[in-house]
Amino acid sequence: MTTSSKPVYPAGTVITGKWRKGRFIIRRVLGQGANGIVYLVQKEGSRDPYALKMGYDTLDLQSEINVLMSLQSKRRSSESTRSGSRMPYLLEVDDFKGRDGDIPFYVMRYIRGNSLYHFIRKRGREWIGLTGLRLLEKLNSLHRLGFVFGDLKPENVMVSDVGRVELVDYGGVSSMGRSVKQFTEWYDRGYWNAGSRTSDEGYDLFAFAVLIIQLFHEEELKAASAQHLPQTRSSGQLLAIVQRSSRLKPYSEWLRRAIRGEFAGSQEALQLWKQTIYTPALAGKLPGKTPRWLINAFALSIMIVCLACLWAFFL
Repeated sequence: MTTSSKPVYPAGTVITGKWRKGRFIIRRVLGQGANGIVYLVQKEGSRDPYALKMGYDTLDLQSEINVLMSLQSKRRSSESTRSGSRMPYLLEVDDFKGRDGDIPFYVMRYIRGNSLYHFIRKRGREWIGLTGLRLLEKLNSLHRLGFVFGDLKPENVMVSDVGRVELVDYGGVSSMGRSVKQFTEWYDRGYWNAGSRTSDEGYDLFAFAVLIIQLFHEEELKAASAQHLPQTRSSGQLLAIVQRSSRLKPYSEWLRRAIRGEFAGSQEALQLWKQTIYTPALAGKLPGKTPRWLINAFALSIMIVCLACLWAFFL
């Protein structure tokens, strides 16, 4: 069934599943987009918070559910183990009998934290290297499953107080080779006449590069966007910002390759980002003011490798 209604229910409303009979109490609205609205809810009888998304179109919502189910099947991967969370992506999928008919919804884990933009503004740009690494790991995992995130922007990246990164709003996710379903102009490759809107790994990497530029030089990015007609915009404007910026210099090689579409894929991009933020640690030249624990962690990893080599030698 497809519904065109766009209901907004107040706090205290109880959403009861038509088929599974799960009951969820709305606490507040978390966000609203083109294809649905997301509420912060509590399951009746539980104190744990969840996010409940009501869709405007059953087929669109089912596409998101398919992606989340694929991710859930990989939750025991090393990445999920490192994050320390085994909570499923999907808690429940059902319909709700609303004012104008049945409305499809699903319930997913709630990500505590701030958007990437607000996290960096609060904690400082020295966190960009680490949060960027975690974000690229998420994108790489998604790409390995055959999906492209598409609508990558700071609002769709949540960061916890300890730097854990999660992608939110999977409404823009599309299969590799398909047209991008949703995008935001600044982060869109087509907006800058730098490539097509076909879903591939390079599309997400381009958006990631623009996101990094924005975190350092938002006003220059605004000016580059506003000073040119749509047909005269180009990736050269982004490259010029990178070239002029002393603050972007540590990331410049990575950014140039992403903007030009020179990475073979997100795995290669991830490896170069790791080299960018880790290798200078030995010389005390990490970009920005690097958290002390990150430097210590890198030093410990080097020590473990050396000890393993010595052990192998004496055996």
